[in-house]
Amino acid sequence: MTRLVASLCAVCGLCGESFSASPLLNAIQPRGGQRGTEVELKFTGSRLGDAQAVLGYSPGVEVLMVSPHANDNEVAVRVKIAPDCRLGEHAFRLRTATGVSDLRTFWVGALPVVPEVEPNTEFDKAQPVPLNVTVHGNIGPEDVDHFVVECKKGQRLSVEVEGQRLGSGFWDPYVAILDGKRFELAYSDDSPLSGTDGGCSVLVPADGKYTVLVRESSYQGGGQYRLHIGTFPRPTAMIPNGGKPGDELQVRFLGDPLGEIKATVKLPAAPDPLFRAHCVTPEGVSPTGFKVAVSDLPTLVEPGTNVNTQTAFAVPAPGAANGVVGKAGEQRWFKFAAKKGEVFDLRVRARAMGSPLDPVLHVGHLGGAYLAGNDDTNGPDSRLRFTAPEDKEYAVWVHDHLNKGGTDYFFRLEVAPVKPGTTAGIPVVDGNNPSNQDRQAVAVPKGGRFATMVTVNRRDWGGPAAVSLDKLPPGVTLTADPCDPGLGSVPVVFAATPDAAPAGLLAELKAEPTDPKTKASSRTGLEAAFNISLNNVPFHKYPAERLAVAVTDPAPYSVEAVEPKATLPQNGSYHVKVVAKRGPGFKGPITVYPLFVPPNVGIQGSAVIPEGQTEVLVPTNAAPNAQARTWRTCFVAQADAGKGPVWTSTQLFTLTVAPPGVQVVQERSAVEQGQKASVFGKVQVVTPFEGKVTVNLVGLPAKATTSPKELTKDSKDIAFEVATDKATPAGKHGTWLQVVQTVGGETVVTNVGGAELRVDVPLPPKATVAAKAEPAKPAAPVPPAEKRLSRLEQLRKEQEAKEKGGGQ
Repeated sequence: MTRLVASLCAVCGLCGESFSASPLLNAIQPRGGQRGTEVELKFTGSRLGDAQAVLGYSPGVEVLMVSPHANDNEVAVRVKIAPDCRLGEHAFRLRTATGVSDLRTFWVGALPVVPEVEPNTEFDKAQPVPLNVTVHGNIGPEDVDHFVVECKKGQRLSVEVEGQRLGSGFWDPYVAILDGKRFELAYSDDSPLSGTDGGCSVLVPADGKYTVLVRESSYQGGGQYRLHIGTFPRPTAMIPNGGKPGDELQVRFLGDPLGEIKATVKLPAAPDPLFRAHCVTPEGVSPTGFKVAVSDLPTLVEPGTNVNTQTAFAVPAPGAANGVVGKAGEQRWFKFAAKKGEVFDLRVRARAMGSPLDPVLHVGHLGGAYLAGNDDTNGPDSRLRFTAPEDKEYAVWVHDHLNKGGTDYFFRLEVAPVKPGTTAGIPVVDGNNPSNQDRQAVAVPKGGRFATMVTVNRRDWGGPAAVSLDKLPPGVTLTADPCDPGLGSVPVVFAATPDAAPAGLLAELKAEPTDPKTKASSRTGLEAAFNISLNNVPFHKYPAERLAVAVTDPAPYSVEAVEPKATLPQNGSYHVKVVAKRGPGFKGPITVYPLFVPPNVGIQGSAVIPEGQTEVLVPTNAAPNAQARTWRTCFVAQADAGKGPVWTSTQLFTLTVAPPGVQVVQERSAVEQGQKASVFGKVQVVTPFEGKVTVNLVGLPAKATTSPKELTKDSKDIAFEVATDKATPAGKHGTWLQVVQTVGGETVVTNVGGAELRVDVPLPPKATVAAKAEPAKPAAPVPPAEKRLSRLEQLRKEQEAKEKGGGQ
């Protein structure tokens, strides 16, 4: 499990000297410039007063001057744009004496720049501009900007806006071309090629004035824009849109009002996410170019007649084919031969390349059974992994999800072998805000450290991955353990020597297999996201592809983790001590955060070294199922240096999870309320220890008490006498034992045992039982009257006899 700092804590209370802190770059103004010119730029933000250099991500823009303003929030930068500079977006960071700023971008165009001039909100007050210019402007709520140009009949008039892509405001531009009677000749809101920005082109029907308008599509907001107005071509498709590295690709640009345009495009020597193929004619250059797939796959172009299984176009496996779904309801069919067990990645690139096609991909036996299909794996594009079930020819066919089509519904089908690869990156520290760039660059203070997690995204391989950079500033070292199989990230610590010179560079971040027998490519997967939607989806991303690393001035403090002398027992806990060394004049609180928390281990999310103090204990625990092994992690630290946050880190320290050294099998027991009972356990000392350890019985109910016991390495049994109260809750109560041990001055607590203590309600006292009375004898039956008389006679006779005989 990985945890990164999600936000800065509010820490204050500094006294004495004030230190500089990490810079914040909000914007670069103006938003663009023409290639072949020099441009004065203004970098604005905060904590920029100690600016030293600009780090540029691509060639073609030379920095001539960096001059901080006295107000600390502005830096003047003069740049020279080469005549052959790549058109489009270029990224920069500002390196200061104390940090590296956020990444911000600047756009390079082919046309001269003119500013928008108000008032131009009304149609009849449109701002006159010449053809073939780029207007820099700003749209506010309910605002509409108008620009008027002079055109000739049959001339191409093209318009394109960069708004959402500028990353300086969340808004959806709308552009239109109007004639002199205010009728819309063409309009555009969104475009497959340029996203939520739009563009359109027309052939001018007559000589005269034509008006271009730009506004927010719903009139609800706005932002800055670069509006290109001219005679430049504006195709909407390119065939083919892929080839081998270094190829001179013969292409056809489709969708322009003047018809098909043929051209040669020189591909880069290696795949480049920023490479774009622009259509160039004598009338100008298309502002937005096409993405191009650069790979080693042999590439063919379909004939256009492959509309069913009988006319399927043969593609080598591996190989690629480019095509167009030319009309609504049409399918494009291909075939390839494969042997049983061969595995290929079948992929359609369309929407990602600027095509309106939403492709659906199918595969089956040629002229036979259907096997598999896919829609929307890579965004709207499609991809599936195919394993050939037998030696045979297979058919692949492509169509639009809504069965649409057209001359610009272009696509590229790839039948590619499975190639293992890895993408290495830096996680965004705020998962609720993908545009947050906190700690996305590495700023290592002299004599100090900086730590970050590096994400390792493996594709089609497993095993440990070693993290590295292709270069580092002099005096800087990188320390990282291999990223274990099953884990997607690893902590990395950078350290700079005390005499390292202030410097900065952009480096390629790699994560490669440690096993030389495993072959997997590696690429840097860093990007900056701009203009986040309500669903946390960025509308624009810049593929940075390299990590900024810089040496900065010494931090006002440093932190060190004290290596734990004890192991962390499963189902146990201890504290890790973090010690701070404060520079002169710095007394403020320092907040420390665990950078990496191993699986099934818990480390307190943050801890504060109080103002003026030098250490803190961070609670750490392991679950019963934590893996018994050694991990390395560190703490990052942040403190307010008077002007903002300063980040540092501890070294990587060792955290060893081990089975409990003492095990106890606890017996069940029972006791009546108000009585005493003994709780017994059988002791097994797994790891012998010196001296004694204290054992506490935990989990007793209220008003039940006992006393701690002590064990030695020779103990076999343990017994606790538990006294209860008449008010102790009756029922079953779970209890366990806490073994408290001191190792090297550190306290380690292990939870062991676990049993049941039953508290019973006493039986009521026995009641006194009374003697049972003798049952009454039944009365003698009363004889009839004549018998009663006979009895009287008999008694008289017996009396008479006694008298005669002299009886008593």
